[in-house]
Amino acid sequence: MCGINGIILKKSTAPGEINTVLTKMNNLIIHRGPDQDGFFSEENDTFSIGMSMRRLSIIDLASGKQPITTDDNKITIVFNGEIYNYQILKSKLESEGVSFKTSSDTEVILKLYEKYGVESFQWLDGMFGFSIYDTIKNKVYIARDFFGEKPLYYTNDTQKFIWASELKSLVNVADKKFSISLKGLNLYFRLTYIPAPYTIYEDVYKLEANHYIEYDTVNHKHTIHEIHQELQPEEKNISLESARNDVKDLVYESVLSRSISDVPLGTFLSGGVDSSVVSLCLSQAKESKINTFSIGFKKETYDETDKSRLVAKLINSNHHEFIIGEEDIEKNVHEILLNFDEPFADSSALPTYLVSNKTRAKVTVALTGDGGDEVFGGYNKYYVGKINTKYTSIVPKGFHNSILKLSAPFLITKDDNRGYRYRIKKMLNTIDYSGGYYWDIISLANNKKEASLLLKPHWHHEDIFEDYKKALNLNKPQTLNDFRRIDKHISLEGDMLVKVDRTSMLNSLECRAPFLNKKIWDYTNSLPENLLMKGWDKKFILKEAFKSQFPDKFLDKSKSGFGVPVGDWLKSTLRKELEKYIDIKALEKQNIFNVEKIVKLVKDHLSGKIDNTFSVWSFYCFQKWYFNNYMSDY
Repeated sequence: MCGINGIILKKSTAPGEINTVLTKMNNLIIHRGPDQDGFFSEENDTFSIGMSMRRLSIIDLASGKQPITTDDNKITIVFNGEIYNYQILKSKLESEGVSFKTSSDTEVILKLYEKYGVESFQWLDGMFGFSIYDTIKNKVYIARDFFGEKPLYYTNDTQKFIWASELKSLVNVADKKFSISLKGLNLYFRLTYIPAPYTIYEDVYKLEANHYIEYDTVNHKHTIHEIHQELQPEEKNISLESARNDVKDLVYESVLSRSISDVPLGTFLSGGVDSSVVSLCLSQAKESKINTFSIGFKKETYDETDKSRLVAKLINSNHHEFIIGEEDIEKNVHEILLNFDEPFADSSALPTYLVSNKTRAKVTVALTGDGGDEVFGGYNKYYVGKINTKYTSIVPKGFHNSILKLSAPFLITKDDNRGYRYRIKKMLNTIDYSGGYYWDIISLANNKKEASLLLKPHWHHEDIFEDYKKALNLNKPQTLNDFRRIDKHISLEGDMLVKVDRTSMLNSLECRAPFLNKKIWDYTNSLPENLLMKGWDKKFILKEAFKSQFPDKFLDKSKSGFGVPVGDWLKSTLRKELEKYIDIKALEKQNIFNVEKIVKLVKDHLSGKIDNTFSVWSFYCFQKWYFNNYMSDY
């Protein structure tokens, strides 16, 4: 587990210039790899290339130093991530006469490429971002894993091509200060995050998951290719008993493959279905007690540590529990939010950072339940597809509009408790008679109308999801599999995995997600949808596979998720800073927001008149990033 950086200067350079740039890039991501660094550079008459990395040693502690080069010194790699099937791939290569100098998964990728080329990328089961420089072909290949667990950013201009694991490395060595991207801005104020291929910066991009860049160092052109061809979900005739056994075997197999480590490891245990199943499987795979880690909140309505304690007792783990309050957030909020390098408003990043920080004191690797909802159909929002279809078939559109107007005064919430009134209001506001309702369901910050009112007209983008609708061919998603595909490409890549990667790596902790396994994803895509969501029972087949190993009805208990009471904190601990961000002169200088609208939104929240947690929190996170990058002297 590491962070990588790379740069191509499209002209001859002074000796050592490339290494100076790489050193600066590496120093900005020491948290991703505090154990070692490594450099490769080559300076030619027409261009210079350099690749570097920071290493967090997990596998092959003694000989896994990077970069690694082939025996003839013609091909070089730097790698961030873990390849879980590397031992199987290595055995195959050895049987074909390939020899190895190290015991690392990095060298396996290199030797696979040397023998089979880019075709070999699809054989890798793991999370990764890597770059390979091939002097024989005069090509650089930069690849990202199937789900997008590991990040990769890049930018290209007439002078440089730069890539990096984190934005901070890239923007700090570019020749210009990047302007704000209209698409990135609009995506953020709809979603609370910015999914690939966009970033908050114009001309800076995220490499999409399951893709690689092919860069030609002769003509300085690059193209982007898909690694695995993603097939449309295709239901097969599978019995409940077969599916139950298959899922159980696949999950056990994945947990086992992701538990290979030369350093201590444990699990995040929230007490929900996903983390409980992962923790159970790991405890049964290990001879000694495993370490489990959970976090709770002083505000009782958000605290669910009783569930994690029950599972910890069941599997007999060494359980570690941490309770947090406003004072913990006050100490860490600045560091946590700015480490994302662009606006990011998933408030669960705050507790994820804190549990990662506490966990790192005990272990170096943590298994998580991430991806379980997308893979097995576990989100509450998947209900809304069923509700929308039934509701719009019964209630005429005109009558629905009347319901919205009449119910509005009764559904106003004044504090951040996210109870029934909040849920009913959200459900009614996502009803869509045109069939595009799911795009509003995933818009956690603001719906289309709200975003258009917040931003000045010259910043508003009419259909911000247009590119994704075309790429996925899902203008009007209707089925559970449609929703899951959208979440895989947008919410999982842009939000969930970003949150976990940045917060865990800021603490030099590696997180692994056993449910994010292409074999499991492909299998669940072949299941009849009623085995994923049976009536109103979410994650039906996963719970069926493991329910016999938990107390009766335990896996059916409701779970709130990893929410935190940021709406309350904005009124107290963070209030002074938030009020600075609605200073009229500052807002006019920014020229981004509808001043009157945004000031009212924030003041209504602060006064307790209306709870606007999600909109105000996304505004707060944006302003924190913006002031730090563009108005640091204000």
